[in-house]
Amino acid sequence: MTTESALADGVREALSVDAEAFAERAAEEAEIVKQELHDGSFDNHQSIVGFEYEFYAVGDGRWSEESRAGEYALMRVPRRMLELMGFEKELGLHNAEMCTSPQPLSDHGLRAQLAEVRARLEAAENTAGVEGMRLVSDGLWTIPPAGETAREYLTDSVEVDGVVVAVNMSDAVRYHAMANTRREGSTDADPNAGDGNPAVRLDAPGVSLAAETVMPESLITSVQPHYQVARADTLPEHFRYALRIAGPLLALGANSPFFPPDLYDDDWDGERVLAEGATANRIHVFESVLNSRTDADKVRFPRDFRDVETAVDRIAADETLIPMPDPGGSDRFDDAFATFRTKHGSYWRWVRPVFEGSSRSAANARIEFRPIPGQPTVRDSIAFQGTFAGLMQALPQREHPVIGLDWETARDNFYAAVADGLDADMEWIGLDGERTTDIDALYDDLLDHAEAGLRTAGCADDEAAAWVAPLRWRVANRMTPASWKRDRVRDRLDDGDDFATAVQDTQREYIDRQSETLIEGGFSAWTDDD
Repeated sequence: MTTESALADGVREALSVDAEAFAERAAEEAEIVKQELHDGSFDNHQSIVGFEYEFYAVGDGRWSEESRAGEYALMRVPRRMLELMGFEKELGLHNAEMCTSPQPLSDHGLRAQLAEVRARLEAAENTAGVEGMRLVSDGLWTIPPAGETAREYLTDSVEVDGVVVAVNMSDAVRYHAMANTRREGSTDADPNAGDGNPAVRLDAPGVSLAAETVMPESLITSVQPHYQVARADTLPEHFRYALRIAGPLLALGANSPFFPPDLYDDDWDGERVLAEGATANRIHVFESVLNSRTDADKVRFPRDFRDVETAVDRIAADETLIPMPDPGGSDRFDDAFATFRTKHGSYWRWVRPVFEGSSRSAANARIEFRPIPGQPTVRDSIAFQGTFAGLMQALPQREHPVIGLDWETARDNFYAAVADGLDADMEWIGLDGERTTDIDALYDDLLDHAEAGLRTAGCADDEAAAWVAPLRWRVANRMTPASWKRDRVRDRLDDGDDFATAVQDTQREYIDRQSETLIEGGFSAWTDDD
Protein backbone atom coordinates (compact mmCIF):
# COMPACT_ATOMS: atom_id res chain seq x y z
CA MET A 1 0.00 0.00 0.00
CA THR A 2 1.39 3.42 -0.91
CA THR A 3 1.84 6.20 1.62
CA GLU A 4 -0.84 8.19 -0.19
CA SER A 5 -3.32 5.31 -0.04
CA ALA A 6 -2.66 4.73 3.66
CA LEU A 7 -3.12 8.44 4.28
CA ALA A 8 -6.37 8.44 2.31
CA ASP A 9 -7.61 5.50 4.40
CA GLY A 10 -6.79 7.42 7.57
CA VAL A 11 -8.64 10.49 6.32
CA ARG A 12 -11.71 8.40 5.49
CA GLU A 13 -11.61 6.86 8.96
CA ALA A 14 -11.45 10.31 10.56
CA LEU A 15 -14.33 11.60 8.44
CA SER A 16 -16.44 8.57 9.36
CA VAL A 17 -16.36 9.37 13.08
CA ASP A 18 -19.76 10.39 14.40
CA ALA A 19 -19.38 14.10 15.17
CA GLU A 20 -22.28 14.15 17.61
CA ALA A 21 -20.90 11.24 19.62
CA PHE A 22 -17.45 12.85 19.57
CA ALA A 23 -18.88 16.09 20.96
CA GLU A 24 -20.79 14.19 23.65
CA ARG A 25 -17.62 12.39 24.75
CA ALA A 26 -15.74 15.70 24.90
CA ALA A 27 -18.50 17.21 27.07
CA GLU A 28 -18.47 14.21 29.41
CA GLU A 29 -14.69 14.32 29.70
CA ALA A 30 -14.82 18.05 30.43
CA GLU A 31 -16.57 17.10 33.67
CA ILE A 32 -13.66 14.78 34.51
CA VAL A 33 -11.23 17.65 33.95
CA LYS A 34 -13.27 19.95 36.18
CA GLN A 35 -13.35 17.31 38.92
CA GLU A 36 -9.58 16.89 38.70
CA LEU A 37 -9.24 20.67 38.95
CA HIS A 38 -11.41 20.63 42.06
CA ASP A 39 -9.25 17.83 43.52
CA GLY A 40 -6.05 19.82 42.95
CA SER A 41 -4.58 17.42 40.38
CA PHE A 42 -3.43 20.29 38.16
CA ASP A 43 -1.70 22.26 40.92
CA ASN A 44 2.09 22.46 41.13
CA HIS A 45 4.41 23.61 43.88
CA GLN A 46 5.80 26.37 41.64
CA SER A 47 5.45 27.94 38.21
CA ILE A 48 7.01 26.04 35.31
CA VAL A 49 8.05 27.16 31.82
CA GLY A 50 8.31 25.38 28.48
CA PHE A 51 8.86 26.32 24.86
CA GLU A 52 7.94 25.30 21.31
CA TYR A 53 10.27 26.39 18.52
CA GLU A 54 9.44 26.00 14.81
CA PHE A 55 11.84 26.21 11.86
CA TYR A 56 11.85 25.80 8.11
CA ALA A 57 14.64 24.30 6.02
CA VAL A 58 16.52 25.94 3.13
CA GLY A 59 19.34 24.76 0.89
CA ASP A 60 22.74 26.10 1.89
CA GLY A 61 24.42 25.35 -1.45
CA ARG A 62 26.34 22.26 -0.36
CA TRP A 63 26.34 18.58 -1.30
CA SER A 64 23.03 17.82 -2.97
CA GLU A 65 21.91 19.03 -6.39
CA GLU A 66 18.69 20.36 -4.85
CA SER A 67 20.66 22.36 -2.28
CA ARG A 68 22.81 23.94 -4.99
CA ALA A 69 19.88 24.75 -7.26
CA GLY A 70 18.80 27.96 -5.54
CA GLU A 71 20.48 30.14 -2.95
CA TYR A 72 18.60 29.55 0.33
CA ALA A 73 15.58 28.13 -1.49
CA LEU A 74 13.04 26.26 0.62
CA MET A 75 13.77 22.52 0.97
CA ARG A 76 11.73 19.52 2.06
CA VAL A 77 13.13 17.75 5.14
CA PRO A 78 13.35 13.95 4.87
CA ARG A 79 11.30 12.29 7.64
CA ARG A 80 14.26 10.14 8.65
CA MET A 81 16.26 13.31 9.23
CA LEU A 82 13.65 14.69 11.63
CA GLU A 83 13.96 11.48 13.64
CA LEU A 84 17.75 11.78 13.71
CA MET A 85 17.48 15.39 14.90
CA GLY A 86 14.89 14.54 17.55
CA PHE A 87 12.55 17.13 16.06
CA GLU A 88 8.86 16.76 15.33
CA LYS A 89 7.10 17.16 11.99
CA GLU A 90 4.87 20.14 11.43
CA LEU A 91 2.38 21.02 8.70
CA GLY A 92 4.72 21.35 5.70
CA LEU A 93 7.44 18.97 4.55
CA HIS A 94 9.89 21.86 4.97
CA ASN A 95 8.98 22.34 8.66
CA ALA A 96 10.57 21.04 11.87
CA GLU A 97 9.60 21.67 15.48
CA MET A 98 11.46 21.41 18.78
CA CYS A 99 9.74 21.21 22.18
CA THR A 100 11.82 21.80 25.31
CA SER A 101 11.59 19.92 28.58
CA PRO A 102 9.53 21.87 31.17
CA GLN A 103 11.65 23.59 33.81
CA PRO A 104 10.92 25.51 37.02
CA LEU A 105 10.70 29.26 36.50
CA SER A 106 14.05 30.38 37.89
CA ASP A 107 17.37 31.52 36.54
CA HIS A 108 18.51 27.89 36.49
CA GLY A 109 15.32 26.90 34.69
CA LEU A 110 15.72 29.59 32.04
CA ARG A 111 19.37 28.71 31.61
CA ALA A 112 18.32 25.10 31.12
CA GLN A 113 15.80 26.16 28.45
CA LEU A 114 18.44 28.22 26.65
CA ALA A 115 21.07 25.47 26.90
CA GLU A 116 18.66 22.80 25.68
CA VAL A 117 17.60 24.82 22.63
CA ARG A 118 21.21 25.65 21.76
CA ALA A 119 22.45 22.08 22.21
CA ARG A 120 19.64 20.46 20.24
CA LEU A 121 19.66 23.09 17.51
CA GLU A 122 23.42 22.84 17.04
CA ALA A 123 23.14 19.07 16.72
CA ALA A 124 20.22 19.45 14.30
CA GLU A 125 22.13 21.94 12.17
CA ASN A 126 25.04 19.51 11.95
CA THR A 127 22.68 16.74 10.85
CA ALA A 128 20.90 18.96 8.33
CA GLY A 129 24.20 20.22 6.98
CA VAL A 130 25.06 16.73 5.74
CA GLU A 131 22.10 17.08 3.34
CA GLY A 132 23.04 20.62 2.35
CA MET A 133 20.29 22.13 4.52
CA ARG A 134 20.06 24.91 7.04
CA LEU A 135 17.27 25.39 9.59
CA VAL A 136 15.93 28.94 9.64
CA SER A 137 14.23 30.72 12.55
CA ASP A 138 11.86 33.21 10.95
CA GLY A 139 8.23 34.31 10.75
CA LEU A 140 7.40 33.63 7.08
CA TRP A 141 9.51 32.23 4.24
CA THR A 142 9.75 34.13 0.96
CA ILE A 143 11.99 32.01 -1.35
CA PRO A 144 10.17 28.91 -2.69
CA PRO A 145 11.85 25.62 -3.59
CA ALA A 146 14.13 25.72 -6.61
CA GLY A 147 12.21 25.36 -9.85
CA GLU A 148 8.81 26.04 -8.25
CA THR A 149 6.76 29.10 -7.48
CA ALA A 150 5.38 29.59 -3.99
CA ARG A 151 1.88 29.35 -5.45
CA GLU A 152 2.64 25.98 -7.03
CA TYR A 153 4.27 24.61 -3.89
CA LEU A 154 1.41 25.69 -1.60
CA THR A 155 -1.47 24.57 -3.83
CA ASP A 156 -0.16 21.29 -5.29
CA SER A 157 -2.58 18.49 -4.43
CA VAL A 158 -3.80 15.18 -5.86
CA GLU A 159 -6.91 13.09 -5.44
CA VAL A 160 -6.37 9.56 -4.10
CA ASP A 161 -9.43 7.33 -4.07
CA GLY A 162 -11.68 10.37 -3.70
CA VAL A 163 -9.54 11.99 -0.98
CA VAL A 164 -7.66 15.26 -1.59
CA VAL A 165 -4.01 14.96 -0.49
CA ALA A 166 -1.61 17.93 -0.38
CA VAL A 167 1.62 16.88 -2.06
CA ASN A 168 3.90 18.93 0.20
CA MET A 169 2.11 18.40 3.50
CA SER A 170 3.25 16.11 6.30
CA ASP A 171 1.40 12.81 6.58
CA ALA A 172 -0.69 13.79 9.61
CA VAL A 173 -4.26 12.64 9.07
CA ARG A 174 -5.90 15.60 10.78
CA TYR A 175 -4.22 18.12 8.45
CA HIS A 176 -5.38 16.29 5.33
CA ALA A 177 -8.82 15.62 6.79
CA MET A 178 -9.41 19.39 6.93
CA ALA A 179 -9.20 19.46 3.13
CA ASN A 180 -11.94 16.87 2.85
CA THR A 181 -14.59 18.16 5.23
CA ARG A 182 -17.91 19.19 3.76
CA ARG A 183 -20.04 21.92 5.21
CA GLU A 184 -23.73 22.33 4.61
CA GLY A 185 -25.33 25.11 2.61
CA SER A 186 -22.74 25.52 -0.14
CA THR A 187 -23.42 26.07 -3.80
CA ASP A 188 -21.34 25.83 -6.94
CA ALA A 189 -21.43 29.61 -7.08
CA ASP A 190 -19.90 29.82 -3.63
CA PRO A 191 -17.19 27.15 -3.40
CA ASN A 192 -15.89 28.54 -0.13
CA ALA A 193 -19.18 27.76 1.59
CA GLY A 194 -18.07 24.16 1.45
CA ASP A 195 -19.32 21.26 -0.63
CA GLY A 196 -17.02 18.82 -2.32
CA ASN A 197 -13.68 20.09 -1.08
CA PRO A 198 -14.20 23.88 -0.88
CA ALA A 199 -11.24 26.15 -1.42
CA VAL A 200 -9.23 27.50 1.48
CA ARG A 201 -8.46 31.18 1.16
CA LEU A 202 -5.40 33.01 2.38
CA ASP A 203 -6.29 36.68 2.79
CA ALA A 204 -3.80 39.33 3.82
CA PRO A 205 -3.02 42.87 2.64
CA GLY A 206 -1.99 42.43 -0.99
CA VAL A 207 -2.39 38.63 -1.08
CA SER A 208 -5.36 36.41 -1.88
CA LEU A 209 -4.63 32.73 -2.53
CA ALA A 210 -7.09 29.88 -3.01
CA ALA A 211 -6.09 26.28 -2.30
CA GLU A 212 -7.80 22.92 -1.83
CA THR A 213 -5.94 22.24 1.45
CA VAL A 214 -4.63 24.14 4.49
CA MET A 215 -1.09 23.93 3.08
CA PRO A 216 -0.80 27.78 2.78
CA GLU A 217 -0.59 27.82 6.58
CA SER A 218 2.89 26.28 6.21
CA LEU A 219 4.19 29.69 5.14
CA ILE A 220 4.57 30.61 8.81
CA THR A 221 6.63 29.55 11.82
CA SER A 222 6.58 30.64 15.45
CA VAL A 223 7.99 30.43 18.94
CA GLN A 224 5.54 29.61 21.73
CA PRO A 225 6.35 30.22 25.39
CA HIS A 226 4.38 28.13 27.89
CA TYR A 227 3.68 29.17 31.48
CA GLN A 228 2.32 26.60 33.93
CA VAL A 229 0.59 28.24 36.86
CA ALA A 230 1.35 26.99 40.35
CA ARG A 231 -2.35 26.89 41.24
CA ALA A 232 -4.92 26.12 38.57
CA ASP A 233 -7.54 28.39 40.11
CA THR A 234 -5.33 31.40 39.29
CA LEU A 235 -5.42 30.62 35.57
CA PRO A 236 -8.24 33.10 34.77
CA GLU A 237 -6.32 36.02 36.27
CA HIS A 238 -3.09 35.06 34.52
CA PHE A 239 -5.02 34.63 31.28
CA ARG A 240 -6.52 38.11 31.49
CA TYR A 241 -3.06 39.59 31.96
CA ALA A 242 -1.72 37.52 29.05
CA LEU A 243 -4.34 39.06 26.75
CA ARG A 244 -3.37 42.59 27.83
CA ILE A 245 0.31 42.05 27.03
CA ALA A 246 -0.31 40.20 23.74
CA GLY A 247 -0.34 43.32 21.56
CA PRO A 248 2.78 44.93 23.03
CA LEU A 249 4.80 41.69 22.88
CA LEU A 250 3.67 40.96 19.32
CA ALA A 251 4.74 44.48 18.30
CA LEU A 252 8.23 43.75 19.66
CA GLY A 253 8.44 40.40 17.88
CA ALA A 254 6.97 41.27 14.46
CA ASN A 255 8.90 39.38 11.78
CA SER A 256 6.68 38.67 8.77
CA PRO A 257 6.32 41.83 6.65
CA PHE A 258 6.67 40.12 3.26
CA PHE A 259 5.23 37.16 1.35
CA PRO A 260 6.92 35.29 -1.47
CA PRO A 261 6.70 37.92 -4.23
CA ASP A 262 4.76 35.73 -6.68
CA LEU A 263 1.82 35.59 -4.23
CA TYR A 264 1.08 39.32 -4.37
CA ASP A 265 -1.90 40.61 -6.33
CA ASP A 266 -1.07 42.28 -9.64
CA ASP A 267 -1.88 45.78 -8.39
CA TRP A 268 0.49 45.54 -5.40
CA ASP A 269 4.01 46.69 -6.21
CA GLY A 270 6.86 47.22 -3.77
CA GLU A 271 5.86 50.77 -2.91
CA ARG A 272 2.32 49.73 -2.05
CA VAL A 273 3.50 46.79 0.03
CA LEU A 274 5.75 49.08 2.06
CA ALA A 275 2.98 51.65 2.45
CA GLU A 276 0.00 49.37 3.14
CA GLY A 277 1.35 45.92 3.99
CA ALA A 278 1.24 44.49 7.51
CA THR A 279 4.30 43.88 9.69
CA ALA A 280 2.94 40.65 11.22
CA ASN A 281 1.39 38.81 8.30
CA ARG A 282 1.71 35.51 10.16
CA ILE A 283 -1.46 36.48 12.03
CA HIS A 284 -3.35 37.02 8.76
CA VAL A 285 -2.17 33.70 7.35
CA PHE A 286 -3.19 31.58 10.33
CA GLU A 287 -6.54 33.29 10.79
CA SER A 288 -7.67 33.35 7.17
CA VAL A 289 -6.51 29.86 6.17
CA LEU A 290 -7.91 27.96 9.14
CA ASN A 291 -11.02 30.07 9.66
CA SER A 292 -12.06 29.43 6.06
CA ARG A 293 -12.79 25.85 7.13
CA THR A 294 -15.00 26.75 10.08
CA ASP A 295 -18.41 28.27 10.70
CA ALA A 296 -17.08 30.28 13.64
CA ASP A 297 -13.66 31.92 13.67
CA LYS A 298 -11.62 29.36 15.60
CA VAL A 299 -8.40 31.34 15.21
CA ARG A 300 -9.02 34.57 17.08
CA PHE A 301 -8.13 36.81 19.97
CA PRO A 302 -9.96 35.05 22.82
CA ARG A 303 -12.23 36.54 25.44
CA ASP A 304 -11.56 36.65 29.16
CA PHE A 305 -12.97 33.97 31.44
CA ARG A 306 -13.74 34.48 35.11
CA ASP A 307 -13.25 30.93 36.41
CA VAL A 308 -11.24 27.94 35.31
CA GLU A 309 -14.33 25.79 34.74
CA THR A 310 -15.45 28.22 32.04
CA ALA A 311 -12.13 27.70 30.24
CA VAL A 312 -12.77 23.94 30.21
CA ASP A 313 -16.33 24.39 28.96
CA ARG A 314 -15.20 26.66 26.14
CA ILE A 315 -12.76 24.06 24.86
CA ALA A 316 -15.41 21.33 25.04
CA ALA A 317 -18.01 23.51 23.29
CA ASP A 318 -15.66 24.78 20.57
CA GLU A 319 -16.68 23.96 17.03
CA THR A 320 -15.52 20.49 16.05
CA LEU A 321 -13.58 20.55 12.84
CA ILE A 322 -12.32 16.98 12.63
CA PRO A 323 -13.86 14.44 15.06
CA MET A 324 -10.80 12.19 15.17
CA PRO A 325 -11.13 8.51 16.16
CA ASP A 326 -10.52 7.51 19.77
CA PRO A 327 -6.72 7.03 19.96
CA GLY A 328 -7.09 4.15 22.41
CA GLY A 329 -5.90 3.87 25.97
CA SER A 330 -2.40 3.92 27.41
CA ASP A 331 -0.98 4.64 30.84
CA ARG A 332 -1.25 8.44 30.61
CA PHE A 333 -3.15 10.32 33.29
CA ASP A 334 -4.89 12.44 30.69
CA ASP A 335 -6.16 9.44 28.72
CA ALA A 336 -9.17 9.78 31.00
CA PHE A 337 -10.04 12.80 28.86
CA ALA A 338 -8.39 11.83 25.55
CA THR A 339 -11.24 13.12 23.39
CA PHE A 340 -11.20 16.45 25.22
CA ARG A 341 -7.45 16.62 24.58
CA THR A 342 -7.94 15.82 20.91
CA LYS A 343 -10.53 18.56 20.62
CA HIS A 344 -8.16 21.00 22.30
CA GLY A 345 -5.71 20.37 19.44
CA SER A 346 -7.88 22.52 17.17
CA TYR A 347 -8.76 25.11 19.83
CA TRP A 348 -6.81 27.72 17.89
CA ARG A 349 -6.70 30.88 19.98
CA TRP A 350 -3.78 33.33 20.05
CA VAL A 351 -3.60 32.76 23.79
CA ARG A 352 -5.01 29.48 25.01
CA PRO A 353 -5.40 27.48 28.23
CA VAL A 354 -4.21 23.87 28.30
CA PHE A 355 -4.97 21.04 30.73
CA GLU A 356 -2.93 17.87 30.36
CA GLY A 357 -0.27 15.64 31.87
CA SER A 358 1.26 12.24 31.24
CA SER A 359 0.87 11.42 34.94
CA ARG A 360 -1.01 12.88 37.89
CA SER A 361 2.23 14.35 39.23
CA ALA A 362 2.98 15.94 35.84
CA ALA A 363 -0.56 17.25 35.30
CA ASN A 364 -0.62 20.99 34.72
CA ALA A 365 -2.78 23.94 33.80
CA ARG A 366 -0.84 26.28 31.55
CA ILE A 367 -1.08 29.19 29.17
CA GLU A 368 0.34 28.83 25.68
CA PHE A 369 1.29 32.21 24.23
CA ARG A 370 1.05 31.85 20.46
CA PRO A 371 1.37 35.28 18.75
CA ILE A 372 5.18 35.48 18.49
CA PRO A 373 6.78 34.54 15.15
CA GLY A 374 10.16 32.86 14.85
CA GLN A 375 12.98 35.21 15.82
CA PRO A 376 16.44 35.94 14.35
CA THR A 377 18.39 34.25 17.17
CA VAL A 378 17.91 31.77 19.99
CA ARG A 379 18.81 34.45 22.54
CA ASP A 380 16.04 36.70 21.25
CA SER A 381 13.58 33.82 21.27
CA ILE A 382 14.31 32.93 24.88
CA ALA A 383 14.05 36.63 25.75
CA PHE A 384 10.36 36.36 24.88
CA GLN A 385 10.03 33.28 27.04
CA GLY A 386 11.69 34.97 30.01
CA THR A 387 9.76 38.22 29.53
CA PHE A 388 6.41 36.44 29.22
CA ALA A 389 7.11 34.30 32.27
CA GLY A 390 8.29 37.29 34.29
CA LEU A 391 5.13 39.20 33.43
CA MET A 392 2.95 36.23 34.35
CA GLN A 393 4.76 36.16 37.68
CA ALA A 394 4.74 39.87 38.52
CA LEU A 395 1.51 41.32 37.15
CA PRO A 396 -0.84 39.19 39.31
CA GLN A 397 1.44 39.46 42.35
CA ARG A 398 1.42 43.25 42.16
CA GLU A 399 -2.25 43.42 41.13
CA HIS A 400 -1.23 45.57 38.19
CA PRO A 401 -4.11 47.81 37.08
CA VAL A 402 -3.67 46.93 33.38
CA ILE A 403 -6.00 44.02 34.11
CA GLY A 404 -8.70 46.68 34.03
CA LEU A 405 -7.96 47.54 30.40
CA ASP A 406 -11.11 46.85 28.38
CA TRP A 407 -10.97 43.56 26.51
CA GLU A 408 -11.89 45.42 23.32
CA THR A 409 -8.88 47.71 23.79
CA ALA A 410 -6.57 44.73 24.36
CA ARG A 411 -7.89 43.20 21.15
CA ASP A 412 -7.45 46.48 19.25
CA ASN A 413 -3.87 46.72 20.55
CA PHE A 414 -3.22 43.24 19.18
CA TYR A 415 -4.43 43.97 15.66
CA ALA A 416 -2.75 47.38 15.66
CA ALA A 417 0.51 45.51 16.32
CA VAL A 418 -0.28 43.17 13.42
CA ALA A 419 -0.55 46.16 11.10
CA ASP A 420 2.16 48.48 12.35
CA GLY A 421 4.48 46.74 14.83
CA LEU A 422 6.26 49.20 17.11
CA ASP A 423 4.65 52.08 15.20
CA ALA A 424 1.20 50.93 16.35
CA ASP A 425 -1.07 53.08 18.47
CA MET A 426 -1.59 51.05 21.64
CA GLU A 427 -3.21 51.95 24.95
CA TRP A 428 -1.88 50.87 28.35
CA ILE A 429 -2.71 51.40 31.99
CA GLY A 430 0.36 52.16 34.07
CA LEU A 431 1.10 51.17 37.63
CA ASP A 432 -0.35 54.51 38.76
CA GLY A 433 -3.68 53.60 37.17
CA GLU A 434 -3.36 56.26 34.46
CA ARG A 435 -4.02 55.44 30.82
CA THR A 436 -1.25 56.18 28.35
CA THR A 437 -0.48 55.79 24.65
CA ASP A 438 3.17 56.76 25.10
CA ILE A 439 5.20 53.87 23.70
CA ASP A 440 8.20 54.42 25.98
CA ALA A 441 6.04 54.61 29.10
CA LEU A 442 4.23 51.42 28.04
CA TYR A 443 7.40 49.41 27.53
CA ASP A 444 9.22 50.84 30.55
CA ASP A 445 6.39 49.58 32.73
CA LEU A 446 6.00 46.29 30.88
CA LEU A 447 9.67 45.34 30.88
CA ASP A 448 10.26 46.60 34.42
CA HIS A 449 7.57 44.19 35.58
CA ALA A 450 9.06 41.38 33.53
CA GLU A 451 12.34 41.87 35.36
CA ALA A 452 10.56 42.14 38.71
CA GLY A 453 8.79 38.85 38.07
CA LEU A 454 12.07 37.12 37.25
CA ARG A 455 13.61 38.50 40.44
CA THR A 456 10.78 37.06 42.54
CA ALA A 457 11.41 33.74 40.77
CA GLY A 458 14.98 33.77 42.07
CA CYS A 459 17.00 35.61 39.43
CA ALA A 460 19.61 38.09 40.59
CA ASP A 461 19.11 41.69 39.46
CA ASP A 462 21.68 41.51 36.68
CA GLU A 463 20.42 38.11 35.52
CA ALA A 464 16.82 39.30 35.34
CA ALA A 465 17.92 42.36 33.37
CA ALA A 466 19.95 40.18 30.99
CA TRP A 467 16.98 37.98 30.09
CA VAL A 468 14.90 41.03 29.13
CA ALA A 469 17.73 43.10 27.58
CA PRO A 470 17.19 42.01 23.94
CA LEU A 471 13.66 43.41 24.04
CA ARG A 472 14.74 46.64 25.74
CA TRP A 473 17.20 47.12 22.89
CA ARG A 474 14.38 46.84 20.36
CA VAL A 475 12.36 49.53 22.12
CA ALA A 476 15.33 51.88 22.50
CA ASN A 477 16.31 51.50 18.85
CA ARG A 478 12.76 51.21 17.46
CA MET A 479 13.97 48.13 15.63
CA THR A 480 12.25 44.77 15.18
CA PRO A 481 13.02 41.99 12.70
CA ALA A 482 10.11 43.25 10.57
CA SER A 483 11.41 46.81 10.47
CA TRP A 484 14.93 45.50 9.72
CA LYS A 485 13.54 43.64 6.69
CA ARG A 486 11.45 46.61 5.58
CA ASP A 487 14.49 48.92 5.77
CA ARG A 488 16.55 46.51 3.63
CA VAL A 489 13.82 46.20 1.01
CA ARG A 490 13.43 49.99 0.96
CA ASP A 491 17.16 50.43 0.35
CA ARG A 492 17.19 47.85 -2.44
CA LEU A 493 14.22 49.44 -4.18
CA ASP A 494 15.93 52.81 -3.95
CA ASP A 495 19.01 51.24 -5.54
CA GLY A 496 16.93 50.12 -8.51
CA ASP A 497 16.08 46.51 -7.68
CA ASP A 498 12.68 45.17 -8.63
CA PHE A 499 10.41 44.13 -5.75
CA ALA A 500 10.92 40.37 -6.09
CA THR A 501 14.70 40.75 -6.09
CA ALA A 502 14.58 43.16 -3.14
CA VAL A 503 12.51 40.78 -1.02
CA GLN A 504 14.48 37.65 -1.82
CA ASP A 505 17.91 39.29 -1.48
CA THR A 506 16.78 40.68 1.87
CA GLN A 507 15.79 37.14 2.85
CA ARG A 508 19.23 35.90 1.86
CA GLU A 509 20.86 38.62 3.92
CA TYR A 510 18.64 37.63 6.88
CA ILE A 511 19.77 34.00 6.60
CA ASP A 512 23.43 35.03 6.19
CA ARG A 513 23.26 37.14 9.36
CA GLN A 514 21.45 34.37 11.17
CA SER A 515 24.06 31.79 10.20
CA GLU A 516 26.59 33.81 12.23
CA THR A 517 24.39 34.58 15.25
CA LEU A 518 21.57 32.02 15.55
CA ILE A 519 22.94 29.91 18.38
CA GLU A 520 25.33 32.23 20.23
CA GLY A 521 24.63 35.80 19.10
CA GLY A 522 21.82 38.32 19.23
CA PHE A 523 19.72 40.37 16.82
CA SER A 524 21.18 43.63 18.15
CA ALA A 525 24.52 42.72 16.52
CA TRP A 526 22.89 42.85 13.08
CA THR A 527 22.95 46.63 13.04
CA ASP A 528 26.40 47.21 14.55
CA ASP A 529 28.02 47.79 11.15
CA ASP A 530 25.21 49.92 9.68
